Amino acid sequence: MKQHFMMFAAYNQWANTRIYDAAADLDEEELGRDVGAFFSSMLGALNHLLVTDRIWMKRFTGEGDAPSNLATILYRAFPGLRVAREAEDRRIVDWVGGMADKAFTGRFSYMTTDMRTVSQRLAPALSHLFNHQTHHRGQAHMCLTVLGRPSVPLDLMLFQRSEEGRAYA
Repeated sequence: MKQHFMMFAAYNQWANTRIYDAAADLDEEELGRDVGAFFSSMLGALNHLLVTDRIWMKRFTGEGDAPSNLATILYRAFPGLRVAREAEDRRIVDWVGGMADKAFTGRFSYMTTDMRTVSQRLAPALSHLFNHQTHHRGQAHMCLTVLGRPSVPLDLMLFQRSEEGRAYA
C-alpha cells in the first residue's frame, strides 16, 4: 500500500508542477479573473488546493498551519504561491515516504472545519487528499482553457511513462 501512495504523492507533485508551469504564463489580471470556476479564478483554485493540503497535513501529522476557511487566499502573488506549493508537495512526498507500511491501515482522528470530531482509516483519507487535488487541478485546467491557453496533459498514465514516474509503472 505504501508504494501506491508514494506513487500518488509523486504524481501529485509532477501534476502540480505542470499546472504551475502553465499558470506562470498568466499575467496578474488573468490569474485573478473570475472565469466561473468553483473558486472563481486560477488564483482561487490554486490557493484552495494549498489550503486544503495544509488542512489535511495538519490532520495527518499534527504539524503546520491549517486555515479554517476553504476559500482563504494565502498568496495573492503567484511567485510566493508557487514556492509554497513546491514546499507543500515536498512535505507530502517526504511524509508518505517516511511512513511505515502498517501506518496506512491504521486510524486517526481529527477535527473538521465545522468542528466535528471524525475518526477514520488513514488510507481512505489519503486517497481523498490525492483525489481532491485531481479534481481541483481539473478546475485549474478549465481556467487555462477559458483564458485561451493550451491544454496541459495531466493523466496518471503520462506520469507513469515519464522519467519521474517510471518507478511506479
